[in-house]
Amino acid sequence: MASSKFHYGYIIVFCCCLIMGINIGLVMSSAGIFYTPVSTELGVSKGDFGLYMTFVYAYSFLMLSVAGKLMDKYSARWLLAISSGVVGIVYLAMSGFNAVWQFYLAGAIIGIALSFLLYLSYPVLINRWFNARVGFFIGLCSAASGIGGVLFNPLGGYLIETYGWRTTYLIFGIIILVVVTPLLGVLLRNHPSDKGLKSFGEKAETTEVQKTGMDYAVAIKSPVFYALLVFALFMIAVSTLNLFLPTYVISVGYTVEQSAFVASAVMLGVTIGKVALGFLNDKSSLVGVFTSTGLGILGFVFLLIGKEGMSLMTVGAFLFGWAYAGVTVETALLVRSVFGTKDYSRIFSNISIALALGGAVMAGAWGYLVDILDFRIILSTGIVLLLISGIIGFYALKTSRKWGTLEGSKH
Repeated sequence: MASSKFHYGYIIVFCCCLIMGINIGLVMSSAGIFYTPVSTELGVSKGDFGLYMTFVYAYSFLMLSVAGKLMDKYSARWLLAISSGVVGIVYLAMSGFNAVWQFYLAGAIIGIALSFLLYLSYPVLINRWFNARVGFFIGLCSAASGIGGVLFNPLGGYLIETYGWRTTYLIFGIIILVVVTPLLGVLLRNHPSDKGLKSFGEKAETTEVQKTGMDYAVAIKSPVFYALLVFALFMIAVSTLNLFLPTYVISVGYTVEQSAFVASAVMLGVTIGKVALGFLNDKSSLVGVFTSTGLGILGFVFLLIGKEGMSLMTVGAFLFGWAYAGVTVETALLVRSVFGTKDYSRIFSNISIALALGGAVMAGAWGYLVDILDFRIILSTGIVLLLISGIIGFYALKTSRKWGTLEGSKH
């Protein structure tokens, strides 16, 4: 199939962007706008209410290994459509909640659904449908969640201010159920063969799509598998520092408005970084890893000296966003580069456990550390974690080159 012609893989990209832009844009990127109004009405602290997000991460962590097996065994089309429908229904239900424990239960259900939608959807489907420009399309789909956050945060804020948080949950749930869920059911397909196609970039003369790489049973016993678990854990740990950057900005003498500007600079870096890192990984996985970790380290340096001027702080936030972007993009593409496509969904689902677990643990852990440690120590720790992550990425790619895997040879 010539790459210049329209390929159904582009429809798959569109579906993945819907999932990330709307489902994840609403559920994850816009979660914070509900903290104050909901906790105030329920009479609980923001921390108590926000704990439901820990349930989201925790149940994604518990489900991911099973989800990877299900994505291999059953229809990704219906698993993702059903998961989207479940999230939409839960959001409708949340509009009527009157106790914080109900949100915890909702968080658990959402977490199970997000193990498919957030962690596995676009990495698995893009790897099935594309044999070229894989990095670019993974970066594009991942970036859609940031774009969704940019769009839905102000919309949600307006709706909460005008109609209240209950109506806003209701509207968000309806958007998911009316827009995303039916389109996934209608448009998604599991494999190119379902449409009588080869994967995008597969040579026309090839009689069948070849899946190359390491068997799952062998991969999970290799040292590099555990190295990538650490890579994913350290990268997600660094990204959760984003929750505390506004506090840091204020602590060095800037205003709340300026801290919000810095937060926006981070999201700009995340959105641009995801697309750019995807493009870079198509050229060289090693360049992608070093760009993400290297710019992240430079970002922390600028943040540390940012009290000298707002421009330094803003540049630091933007560069930090590239490390944040690397959490999803670099982890997904490293697994492909190192282990190949043969058992990708099962291997990646296990690596993603570190992302879900790390998110659940570190989002709270940094908060306690911020209370007892100087921010300079916190940000310096971020530099160390990124430095180690870069070394791990280098080690993993060099190891895969020795194995001679097809995906691993392109560094």
